[in-house]
Amino acid sequence: MMLLKTALLASAITSAATAQVAATDLAKPPATARHFIIESTGGKHGDSWIWTAPDGSIMGRESMNLRGQVWETESTDRHGADGMPASVSVRGFSPQGDATESFAVTDGKAVWKSQIDSGSAAYTAPAFYSTIGGPTALNAALLEAILASPGKSIALLPGGRATAKPLTTLDVGQGALKQTVTAWAISGLGTTPVPIWADSKGKFFAVAFGIGWLPEGYEKELARLEEAQTKAMAAQAPALVKTLLKTPAGPVAFTHVRLFDADAGVFRPDQTVVVDKGLITRVGPAAKIVVGKAVIIDGKGKTLVPGMWDCHMHVGDDFTGPQELSMGITSVRDPGNNDPLTIERAKRRAAGQLLFPTVYASSLIDGKGPNTAQVANVVTSEAEAIAAVDKAKAGGFIGVKFYGTFNPAWLKPAITEAHRLGLHVHGHIPQGIRPMDAINAGYDEITHINWIIMQAMPDSVIAASNGIMRFEGPGRYAKDVNLDAEPMKSMIATMAAKKIANDPTLVTFEGLYVPDNGDLSPAYAPFAGTMPPATERGFRSGGFAVPKDLTRADYRASFAKMQQLVVKMYRAGVPIVAGTDGSGIEIIRELELYVEGGLTPAEALTTATINPAKLVGQAAKTGSIKVGKVADMVLVDGDPSVRIGDLRQTRTVMLGGKLLDADALRTAAGFSGRPKS
Repeated sequence: MMLLKTALLASAITSAATAQVAATDLAKPPATARHFIIESTGGKHGDSWIWTAPDGSIMGRESMNLRGQVWETESTDRHGADGMPASVSVRGFSPQGDATESFAVTDGKAVWKSQIDSGSAAYTAPAFYSTIGGPTALNAALLEAILASPGKSIALLPGGRATAKPLTTLDVGQGALKQTVTAWAISGLGTTPVPIWADSKGKFFAVAFGIGWLPEGYEKELARLEEAQTKAMAAQAPALVKTLLKTPAGPVAFTHVRLFDADAGVFRPDQTVVVDKGLITRVGPAAKIVVGKAVIIDGKGKTLVPGMWDCHMHVGDDFTGPQELSMGITSVRDPGNNDPLTIERAKRRAAGQLLFPTVYASSLIDGKGPNTAQVANVVTSEAEAIAAVDKAKAGGFIGVKFYGTFNPAWLKPAITEAHRLGLHVHGHIPQGIRPMDAINAGYDEITHINWIIMQAMPDSVIAASNGIMRFEGPGRYAKDVNLDAEPMKSMIATMAAKKIANDPTLVTFEGLYVPDNGDLSPAYAPFAGTMPPATERGFRSGGFAVPKDLTRADYRASFAKMQQLVVKMYRAGVPIVAGTDGSGIEIIRELELYVEGGLTPAEALTTATINPAKLVGQAAKTGSIKVGKVADMVLVDGDPSVRIGDLRQTRTVMLGGKLLDADALRTAAGFSGRPKS
């Protein structure tokens, strides 16, 4: 349901769709409706209302715009005698298109229909229907039903169970608005708990998770709510460190492994690697390495690869750590987040209180406008832009990421300051200019493949590139771009010559352009059956709606062209670093897309190992399995030199010389079993 999606909105990239029901035809909130402001550090993103209709049904209405991504929805929710929904209807539109959804219980049978599925089940005991979308009024109803249920746990339809556990309390508001609210951790909707706030009567109060839904009059409380719930969840983190992270008493030897040598870009058979005191001490053919006294990990039939990187992962919360580690990811590049929370997590990790990959974070800087990025540091002048760069350096960030509302006139001075301070510069392309303009201004890296192919887009696309046109433009025109002709030919050559990197996040664009509603993307199909039903159902939401004058085949052809572009850039010498901009389990699919496009498995794997280490200036320390480097490694069951999807089959993860069991990490991250390759 929408509550699950709330946790992902900070990193979601979706497109607006043509309305099936016009916003003007949706319900009009009465003056007495509860009004919620949808906001983030980047500003206001919309409004949401909840009220009770004359017939007793609970109504919801929501209007939200995230960087040109538009949701206009209403809901009608009538509860039965058991306190659960007897009927639910959703109307309106979302980035995936028509948001119509219905549910009803009649004569002991529950029947539902949405844009991704339909089904029925015998209704013999109280259960709450979890919608795919709709206003936050539906989240409010779910929370209130859970809190009113025995044990604060209820069954869900189409499947699963949601449970609430208290996290913390906080006094909010001033004067007549002052009250005490409680944060509850809701499990069963996502792989990890989602925090949501209730008042003293058990009624929905707010969501504050990257983007906030806050009651009118409490708009200033977002930072305090986030801080309080983060501290409460942080109190649980040291236990995971103690339970999951094992420090060897002496040396550890991975024997008879197939080894991926990232420096050479080759797989080497029958190797042994010895680790001691957190560092790699010996590497070579198994027949020549005398192990001595050590913990032996037999690697026959398995492959040892350097700890992998996700170069585009907007960290959600503490549970992101075990999930990423379970995938063999020991390093993360976070390209923009809530800066105070990023700094706080880094301190806790350094103190041994948080189980997490090493995070290399950038501070996200944007201008002020209707399409300002959520969680951005908003600047309104050149001086403020330079000050934001200085603040990023002082906060320990390794880079700055500029965004689409940023004034192009401020780029050069801000980048000059960033480079003076030794910061990496990357980002989206500010509206009205092309990627080559950003490169000429000093970008070290362009984020996302759509911004690369934007060089060949018509002027009409560039003029509106900070809205939905950043997706619709490439979706419409990329299929017809000749990658061997101008302007792409010169741009690729320039990027190669100047070593301007690209973080393609192809897997995200596959999810936006390729699947129809109801399809389970190849990024998530291997995890089917291991996630809560609500999570898996949410992943079937499909790509965004195709404009009426195009077809899904057009969008798929444009995606294929962008896939070809990644390979062409790699072959030309453009540094490619693998990132996902996803929920945390997509990195292997990103590599599969590179291989499907024409790279070898070894070439693809360099983009998630040594290439990112070079990008952030850490190649002398990590990124490959070499004597003297930090022991960040992952043992996988299978042969990724033949089938790169085998990288999902992690068995043992080593983080700085300490051992982690991948299955235990999966359990901690909310998965019920191993993924399929």
